[in-house]
Amino acid sequence: MSGEVDLQTDRAHGARIYDFVLGGKDNYAADRAAAEDSLRVWPALPVHMRVNRQFMHRASRFLATECGIDQFLDVGTGIPTSPNLHEVVQQVRPDARVVYTDNDPVVLAHARALMPSTARGRTAFADADLRDPDSILSAPEFRELLDLDEPVGLMLIAVVHFIEDDDEALDVVRRIIDVLPSGSFVAATIATDDFAPELLAGVREAYREHGEVLRFRSHAQASRFFDGLELLDPGVVQMHKWRPDEPRTLQIPEADIAMYAGIARKP
Repeated sequence: MSGEVDLQTDRAHGARIYDFVLGGKDNYAADRAAAEDSLRVWPALPVHMRVNRQFMHRASRFLATECGIDQFLDVGTGIPTSPNLHEVVQQVRPDARVVYTDNDPVVLAHARALMPSTARGRTAFADADLRDPDSILSAPEFRELLDLDEPVGLMLIAVVHFIEDDDEALDVVRRIIDVLPSGSFVAATIATDDFAPELLAGVREAYREHGEVLRFRSHAQASRFFDGLELLDPGVVQMHKWRPDEPRTLQIPEADIAMYAGIARKP
């Protein structure tokens, strides 16, 4: 049929795997198979994904509350799971503006339906891919909603590990950062196998067998995404160690967390 969108349901997609592991229903057989195979080799996957979500909440709240950021670009949005980024920041700044981007039509369909803004704030959703920064930077939603004369909060949450080539990943992130004004912030979580390499090799293979890539990076490699920026304390650390809300979070075993996190300011 003319105009039909190919949902590519025969291959796994990171956003839908994430949705399944967190108990969502917006996923397909390939996504569930990839998740189940991953869980068999690394049962900590749900803990890891919940901690990633918690970091996104802390980071966005911190940027809105402590740094005065009232406009955000969220690259690789994922399927909506409340509270979403705009819900967090608009509690602090009701007039906050958020542009979400993703390249999965399932994500975009649900995002537009389930993520309305507050009356004073605004949200928009762009069909764009981190691998093609121009698709983000030229999107009407990006140009219309974000004022590039004022600082922006760039959120790169659990997304750069879907680009396998290190140089490409660094380049596409840098191209977006270069457009943002001084005083903008970058918050990112970056996949690593530093703490459980053998188990996570099985997770990487499970993803690959079902059509999705997964690239783990060392601490040094993860830190390169913040080159030229002013890292905030405590630097690039496992995400449950970045300014946790509750001390008990630090009791999570290191081997159960497979992402570094950091927030940095553009000078």
